[in-house]
Amino acid sequence: MPTVSQRYVPHRPRTTVAHAGESTAPVVLMVSGGADSTALLVMACTSQLDLMDGRGRARIARERIHVLHVNHHLRGAASDADEAFVRGLCERYGVPLCVEHASFTELNGQNLEAAAREVRYAAARRYVRELCQEAGCPRTAARIATAHTASDRAETFFMNAIKGAGVSGLSSIPRRRNIIVRPLIDMTHEELCRYLEVAGVAWREDESNQDTSYLRNFVRHRVIPVARERNVNLARSVSAACDILGDEDAFMAHLAATALRSCTRRQQEGLIVLDAARLAAAEVAIARRMVRLAVKQLDPEARLELRHVESVLTCVAAGEGSLSLPGNIDARIEFGTLALRTAHAREHLVAGWLAVPGRMPLANGAVLEAALERIPAGTDAVALARDAAKSSPNPAASTYVDAAALGYAERDLVRLKESGSALPAESLTARLWVDAPTPGDLLCPLGMHGRSKKLSDLLGEERVPVAERPLVPVVRTAPGGSVVWVGGIRLDERFKCTAASKVLIKLTIHPLDSAL
Repeated sequence: MPTVSQRYVPHRPRTTVAHAGESTAPVVLMVSGGADSTALLVMACTSQLDLMDGRGRARIARERIHVLHVNHHLRGAASDADEAFVRGLCERYGVPLCVEHASFTELNGQNLEAAAREVRYAAARRYVRELCQEAGCPRTAARIATAHTASDRAETFFMNAIKGAGVSGLSSIPRRRNIIVRPLIDMTHEELCRYLEVAGVAWREDESNQDTSYLRNFVRHRVIPVARERNVNLARSVSAACDILGDEDAFMAHLAATALRSCTRRQQEGLIVLDAARLAAAEVAIARRMVRLAVKQLDPEARLELRHVESVLTCVAAGEGSLSLPGNIDARIEFGTLALRTAHAREHLVAGWLAVPGRMPLANGAVLEAALERIPAGTDAVALARDAAKSSPNPAASTYVDAAALGYAERDLVRLKESGSALPAESLTARLWVDAPTPGDLLCPLGMHGRSKKLSDLLGEERVPVAERPLVPVVRTAPGGSVVWVGGIRLDERFKCTAASKVLIKLTIHPLDSAL
């Protein structure tokens, strides 16, 4: 992985006092020494820039300006010469400079360009954080200015098109992302070179920019010149298209986020459960984004390709199937839901559907079993449950639930019990959701006559250690549904068996030594 060591260059004392009402939040200019970033520094110090503050182009108070240079040490003496050039430039204009040094040892499959970019932005964020602490201002007021141009934007557009990107990729480099602003995005590289020539300011050329084995250089030297033969204003035309695509992408992202919230049945650390029917009914453009957003919530670093998203939606449409996604995320269709789980969740959380009848392994190694019990005519279901509890060596490890209270019709449950495995899978509709306690859980504990209680309070009263609470199985009607049984602790009053019960669901936790 890239490693970074930080070194600061002493700078002039600040003697300028900001005018009343003028912001003192830092503006960090990312300067490499190339023509574009050199022009950014010169303009910031001598002219006006639009920092996207809603007030258009304006002069930046000199005391706000800071420069960051990252020496990647990828070109030997040339990299050191770039650093020396930026030092001289900052001395010439009297602005403070921060230099960071990076070395790249293990990239772990990441391309060098992407790794270098991550190092630069990480360094900029650290520098802004330190400057804001010194100035006593919020980081949201600061700005990180990069020298991206319309030319860069066009190149990125073609690069992403070659790689098969979607709307987000084709919208290319955004004008602004949080505190990162790009005030030169409407100018071309050629215009900035002419600006420096007129100003009499030199810049550094990176000889590696001629190497067309890099995709950006291939696009810059082979693709752009051909396309420009048909449109001399190619960079600005593409940039305008990128603005449109960016606006539409933002709108679609908003729609997808709203749809995802309404589709989410359950969410906790490492787990998201979506309503598969709603996902399948969504417009495919929105559905794709919903899948991406859900995975990103589980693992922001997971890089989904279109084939991954399409595979998930294929399973959703079929109503069955499972697959592994980048980031070791498991996607599985279960009883009308799409469950997305991280590896950590699969190891530590109790989360999944329990078929009735059926068995389910628990996080602590035990097994939860659900069985159907039909009450013979003339038999008191309450007495039956009481007698069973008396004869059990561990009464707390099992309970009886009224199937009718869960909404299951007697004829269907009896049919399930009598047919066993003879029924097709789609007929086995009786099921319960099992997961771990989550903040805000409420239930009506048996014996409290319908009064509700926080599950966390119940676990506290039962002296369940906080560290062990994620291992307590909570049986629910559905993901995010009503609590039916807190395994081994308490049944919910609403689902208890009564004298009128005809079919019961017996839930039993088999300990580790007897679960095999």
